[in-house]
Amino acid sequence: MSSTPETAQTSENPEHGEGGKYSVKGKEYTRDTRYITTRVTADGRDGFPVEPGRYRLVAARACPWANRSIIVRRLLGLEDAISLGLPGPTHDARSWTFDLDPGGRDPVLGIERLQEAYFKRDPDYPRGITVPAIVDTTTGAVVTNDFAQITLDLSTEWRRFHREGAPDLLPEAHREEIEEVNQRVFTEVNNGVYRCGFAGSQRAYDEAYARLWTALDWLEERLSGRRYLVGDTITEADVRLFTTLVRFDPVYHGHFKCNRNKLDQMPALWGYARDLFQTPGFGDTVDFWQIKQHYYVVHEDINPSGIVPLGPDLSGWVTPHGREALGGRPFGDGTPPGPVREAERVDPTHTPLP
Repeated sequence: MSSTPETAQTSENPEHGEGGKYSVKGKEYTRDTRYITTRVTADGRDGFPVEPGRYRLVAARACPWANRSIIVRRLLGLEDAISLGLPGPTHDARSWTFDLDPGGRDPVLGIERLQEAYFKRDPDYPRGITVPAIVDTTTGAVVTNDFAQITLDLSTEWRRFHREGAPDLLPEAHREEIEEVNQRVFTEVNNGVYRCGFAGSQRAYDEAYARLWTALDWLEERLSGRRYLVGDTITEADVRLFTTLVRFDPVYHGHFKCNRNKLDQMPALWGYARDLFQTPGFGDTVDFWQIKQHYYVVHEDINPSGIVPLGPDLSGWVTPHGREALGGRPFGDGTPPGPVREAERVDPTHTPLP
């Protein structure tokens, strides 16, 4: 997909780079946040009512923005209500592809490239082919790729189809604080690592690096005396931070040059990340092999050799974290999700699981 001179396009969100190019020389990285904002809602006000079995969530495990939606879907028990399509970890400038599926086609949508679903929505779709995307299986067209709104709507608009014991990821008493934390985490951490990795000048990198570590130090202090980011239960805020933290040592530390120190050298953040990883619904959605394949292969201008590092050692993710001593109730008045469904299990050779 084409990019404006001012905007470096990313493979996960929003746009694909052209021929593996993700940074623009001399430019600060700026994320394009224009999405298809149509929503699937309980009242169907945008023309797409919540309807179990009608929609397919296409979400690559490699992508942190898509990983959020996989986690929320699992925590809320929406597996029967909305199916899951899983593109492979690598792609070209055109689109995510379903190369992990038999015959290289999504078994429900029957397409080879996610691009096909975008072009069914708009044959002249001008921007990036991004994940996560919700596709209407009755038409084969994308409904929305607004990743931030997708997880919020899974919690609110799809409530009727939540499993018994589903946690409240957006407790009303903490909504304002969750939104404040989410905003800072998005600009400074979730997107901050990309501002480092895709910086087109030394100055842009230096400024991005300073902002990122200011925010990570703030989080380290915040999580030193509390188990979760907001309140005493897991919320949407924890989901959003986790998908960046779980990628930090494997890719952001080296590949994106976010290398003041590794995550495992920050006691509170490292304990917090392990606590979540070992919580059902989090680590069982993570595929470290796919994550490394994606970043090191797709970002050709950052890693022109295409070599994927064998490290780091991932065994630490399943070591005791001791965070229970801080109290908290992971699922509040709810319960953990059940076992991962056979068709959605991460290859055990790709990631350590507790």
